[in-house]
Amino acid sequence: MLKPGELDLSVAAEFDDGFPHDYFKMLRAAAPVCWHPERDGPGHWVVTRYEDLKHVSRNPQLFSSWLGGTTVRDMPPENLDRSRAMMLNMDPPQHAKYRRLVQRGFTPRMIQQLATHIRQLAGAIIDRIAARGECEFVSEVAAELPMQVICEMLGVPEEDRHNIYELSNRLIGFDDPEYQRSPEDGTQAAMELFFYATKLSERAARAPGDDIVTTLISADLDGEKLTDLDFNSFFLLLAVAGNETTRTSTSQGVRLLAEHTEQRRRLIEQPALIPSAVEEILRFNPPVMYFRRTATQDTELHGARIRAGEKITMWYPSVNRDEAVFPDADAFDVGRSPNDHLAFGVGEHFCLGASLARLELVILFEELLRRVPDITLDRPVRRLRSSLIDGIKEMHVRFTPEGRSASVAVPG
Repeated sequence: MLKPGELDLSVAAEFDDGFPHDYFKMLRAAAPVCWHPERDGPGHWVVTRYEDLKHVSRNPQLFSSWLGGTTVRDMPPENLDRSRAMMLNMDPPQHAKYRRLVQRGFTPRMIQQLATHIRQLAGAIIDRIAARGECEFVSEVAAELPMQVICEMLGVPEEDRHNIYELSNRLIGFDDPEYQRSPEDGTQAAMELFFYATKLSERAARAPGDDIVTTLISADLDGEKLTDLDFNSFFLLLAVAGNETTRTSTSQGVRLLAEHTEQRRRLIEQPALIPSAVEEILRFNPPVMYFRRTATQDTELHGARIRAGEKITMWYPSVNRDEAVFPDADAFDVGRSPNDHLAFGVGEHFCLGASLARLELVILFEELLRRVPDITLDRPVRRLRSSLIDGIKEMHVRFTPEGRSASVAVPG
């Protein structure tokens, strides 16, 4: 039996078999805010309960995103300085000022206007695989819809979109040797995205469009334009976060429905439950496993005395199974209500793209369950090696080809 602090949660290999839920269940009961040593660092406090995570997230004056960034590894000073140009790593009031530049394009009302177009895109993606009876789901389906949507919103031409996909893989996969062989690979990927963002901004300056890039290059920030670093960091965050996390939730959702066939049958028989199922997928398998904060002063959390400068990591898969909030928390229930999960975070860093992600997921699952309802896994999935993103790199699936009766193929 593992004891509190025994796993090094900064090491991606600890997550090779999936998120260690049993370990975090033990932490929630025995040591909700627990000190964890690091192999290559000073250690960090691990937050595992729902209300504690909300407290940390809602008090940026005590728990800063800016001081040390939002990933557990301490960065060299020059890298940390560059990372602070990204909205994810800002504190108030700077964060709110930058967020206002783009948040109007992500309101639920604005996003709902995209619903018809997103359904057309989803239909076209499924058209390409529906008659075959099998596909590699991550690259052929899960990655396609969020990538197409965010690239359209950014004004990225169609011929450049798969390059954005490849670069985002290299950035997110910093612990996966398949995507990065050295830290320099990640730096190179970021430089390539920055270079592409510069080209896109120059194109938008010549021919403005109804897209986020045009909005950003014309933005007024206290009487000044965004710097090149500010703009490029905005582009990188939106391009990567806008496709990576929704791709992960789509893949994990299909995996969960393939493994919980009784829940899939409920959705086929009651399609009105699909929005509820999306929330349960997000609760059960949040795509982001943790974010970091740094204490700005000595403070206390759940009896733990935290000193100024110490790191705190907030673990979303754990708080989303907090028994004090979610009855029968380890059960996957597509009809769960209420379901106040924290997969999108809470407080001022609540995910900017939450409404867009929800809409994409609902539409894609509606179309999949209508057209290819009996998707099953054809072989074990290949997971992303990461302590940050609970991703799937490859997932081969099979299903009854569209046009043939799938009723007998939906297992009980």
